Amino acid sequence: MRLDPVSLRLFVAVMETGAIARAAARGHIVASAASRRLAELESQLGVALFTRGNRGMQPTPAAFELLHLARGVLNELDGIAQQMREHGAGLRGHVRLAANISAITQFLPADLARFMALHPQVDVRLQELISSAVARAVAENATDIGILSDSHYGEQPTPLTLLPYRQDELVLVVPAGHALARRRRVQLRDAMAFDLIGMHPGSAIHQLLQRGAAEAGRPLRLRMHVTGYDALCLMVAAGLGVGVMPRGSAALYAHLAIRVLTLDEPWAQRRLALCVRSMQALTPVARQLVAHLTNTENPNLLGVGR
Repeated sequence: MRLDPVSLRLFVAVMETGAIARAAARGHIVASAASRRLAELESQLGVALFTRGNRGMQPTPAAFELLHLARGVLNELDGIAQQMREHGAGLRGHVRLAANISAITQFLPADLARFMALHPQVDVRLQELISSAVARAVAENATDIGILSDSHYGEQPTPLTLLPYRQDELVLVVPAGHALARRRRVQLRDAMAFDLIGMHPGSAIHQLLQRGAAEAGRPLRLRMHVTGYDALCLMVAAGLGVGVMPRGSAALYAHLAIRVLTLDEPWAQRRLALCVRSMQALTPVARQLVAHLTNTENPNLLGVGR
C-alpha cells in the first residue's frame, strides 16, 4: 500500500476545518476532487473515516486515530525537506521547541543563548503554549521538545518522557499602595478578598488558583483574564487587582508601581519539566538540546521514563 501524502494532508485539513469545501480551498483543489481523494483513501485503508448524512460528514473513531498518525508522518516529511534545505544553506539541522510562558520569561533566553553560541548552525524554533497544549503538541509530534509545569500537562494518548528542568516560585503581585503591600508573606485566602487579574483560563496558574479557592471554600473574584505577565503587571500597577505569577517573571517589571509578596502555599513551589515523545525518536541536534537544557554532558546518557 502506498499512501499519497497529498491525500493525507487533505484528510488532516478536513479534520481541522470540519468541511471538505474549506479543506479543498486550503489545498487549492476543487471540492469534487477532494471528495474523490478521501473516498480513495478510505478504499486503500479499508475503513470508513467519515459517516455521511444530512448533517454533513462526521469523523469515525478510525479518523481520529488516523489524524494522530498522519500528523506524525507529515511532520516527518516536512522535517526531511526542511533539514535538506538547511544543509544546503550551511545549517546542520533544526529543533522545534514549545514552552510555557513561565519557562520563556525566566529561563529559556539565557539557556538558548548559550546553546546557540555553542551550536551556531542549529536553528531552534520556539513557540509559546500553555502547559496542556505543550504536552499535546509533543504527543502529536507537532513539536520535538516541550517545557511545561510537570503537574499540569494532563493525560496524553502517547506516553511522554519527562525530565527535570527548573524550579520556580509563584508570588502575589499587588499595587504599590495596596492594603497588602506592606506584608512580606500572604496566603491565597488573603488575596481572595480582592479582585484578581487572572492568566489564561487553561493555564497551569489558573488551575492552581481554582484548586486553592475550592480548598478554601471561597470564590475567585476574577476581574479579567490576560495572556501574558507583562499585561498582568500593567493591570496590577494600574490598581485593577492583584495577580499570581512566577517570581522571576515579576522581577522583569520591578520598575512598575507593584510589590511582590511571598505566597505561603505549598503549590507555590513548582517544578518545570522537559518532555519528549521518546529520546530514541529525537534527531541528534534535538538530543543535544535536551542534554544542554537538562545539564547532561552526554546526550546518550539521558534516561527514558515517565
